[in-house]
Amino acid sequence: MSSRSENGQSKITIHDIARDSGVSPATVSLALRDKPGISSQTRQRVVDTAQRLGYIPKTTWGATIHTEIHSIGLLLKTRANDVLATNQFYAPVLAGIEATCRQRHINLFYAHLPVDEENNLLEPPRLLRRQEADGLLLVGAHLNDAILAVFQQQDMPVVLVDAYADGDPFDAVVTDNFTGAYEATRYLIDNGHHHIALVGSQPHTYPSIQERREGYIRAIADYQLVPHFADSSLQQDTAVPTTLAYLRQHPEVTAVFAANDEIAIALMQALQAEGKSIPGDVSIIGFDNIFLAQHITPTLTTMRIDKMGMGRLAAQLLFNRIEFPAAGTVRTIIRPSLIERLSVKKRD
Repeated sequence: MSSRSENGQSKITIHDIARDSGVSPATVSLALRDKPGISSQTRQRVVDTAQRLGYIPKTTWGATIHTEIHSIGLLLKTRANDVLATNQFYAPVLAGIEATCRQRHINLFYAHLPVDEENNLLEPPRLLRRQEADGLLLVGAHLNDAILAVFQQQDMPVVLVDAYADGDPFDAVVTDNFTGAYEATRYLIDNGHHHIALVGSQPHTYPSIQERREGYIRAIADYQLVPHFADSSLQQDTAVPTTLAYLRQHPEVTAVFAANDEIAIALMQALQAEGKSIPGDVSIIGFDNIFLAQHITPTLTTMRIDKMGMGRLAAQLLFNRIEFPAAGTVRTIIRPSLIERLSVKKRD
C-alpha cells in the first residue's frame, strides 16, 4: 500500500512497484540499485514500472535502499494423511519461525507443498506465482531441476529449511546428518555392539536420509565391521515389517540404528508385541529427538536436533536475504547431540 508524503500526495513504494511488475520487493531493490542477480529483462521491467508510477527513491548515506519486510511465506511439504501442525519434527521448527516473525511484527503466510514418498516437490506453489510475500521459507522438500527452474525464474528470496536443491543455489539451514549418524553408530559400537542394522533408508533417497546412511557406512567401515541394511522407504508400514523380517534372518544383529525416531519407536513397539525385550534383546537408537522419544517405554536414546533453533535461524537468514539480496549464499549446519536414555544396552 502506498504511503503519504508530507504534502499529502501518495508516495510510491517498492512494494507498489513489485506488485505492478510481478516480482518480489527484493528483486525491485536489486533492479533499482543496478545490482547483479536478475535478468536484464526483469531489470528493465522494474525500471519502466518505477518510472511509470513516479517512484522517487529515498536517498540515504551510500545511496542504499532499505527493503521493508511485511510478510513471508512458509511452504510446508505434505503427503497424504500428513498433519503438519502436529508433525513431531516440523512443529518445533514452525514454532521457531513463528516466534521470530512475531518479534519483528512480520506476517506469515502458510501453504502446503505436495511431495512424493522421497519428498520431491510435485508442483510449484501458488504462493510463489502470486508474489504475495517478500520471501519464502521452503520446509522439508527436495526441488528437482524443473521445479528449481520455476523458483529461480521468479526472482523470489528463498531459504531452504531441512530442504534441498541441486547445486545449493539458496540459503539453507540443515542438519549435520553425516556426523550425527556416525556418532550414533559409534555409540552403539562403544557399547559393545558389533552387528548393527540400519533401518529406514535406501541407497538412493532424500538427501538428509542419504547423509545418515553414509555416516553409518563410514562408522562401520572405520571399525572394520560388517554392515547390515534393512532397506526400505521412510514409511512405517514398509520399514517395520522389512526390519522384522531382516532381524529374523540375521539373529546376530543386536542393535539397530533407525533413520529417524518415528521408525525407531514403531519398531520398538512391534518388537515388544512379538515378546522381545528392548534393550535386552535388541538395542535401538533413533535420530531427531521428537517429543514422544522421552515418553515411551523404554525411553529412546537418540540424536537431538535443535528444531526450534533451526526455525529461528531460517527466518533470520530470510530476513537478511530480503534486506541484502546481493549478499553471499549462506548454508547453516546444525550439529546433532547424543541424548542417552534407556533403549541401548551395554554388552560385555
